[in-house]
Amino acid sequence: MTDTMIVELAMQALTIATKMSAPILLTALLIGFAISLFQSVTQIQEATLSFVPKAAGVGVALLVSGNWMLHEMVTYTTQLFDKVPQLLAA
Repeated sequence: MTDTMIVELAMQALTIATKMSAPILLTALLIGFAISLFQSVTQIQEATLSFVPKAAGVGVALLVSGNWMLHEMVTYTTQLFDKVPQLLAA
């Protein structure tokens, strides 16, 4: 196993982690921004106001993108297991 292979595996793992977290993080970011904007416009400064909409939004994002996320993880894992003999031989 060469250092190039290790760097390639690490890069693929970071890429898949970024792709998996993007829908959830972007949903939470957008909902948080909208709630923050609403709070600043109405001057309601309640810290717990953003929790329920964020939790609901993240749940919806998981429902919508969960199938895609599962497919990406299965594909990545299958490719990784297919590379094991090549990685051990090098």
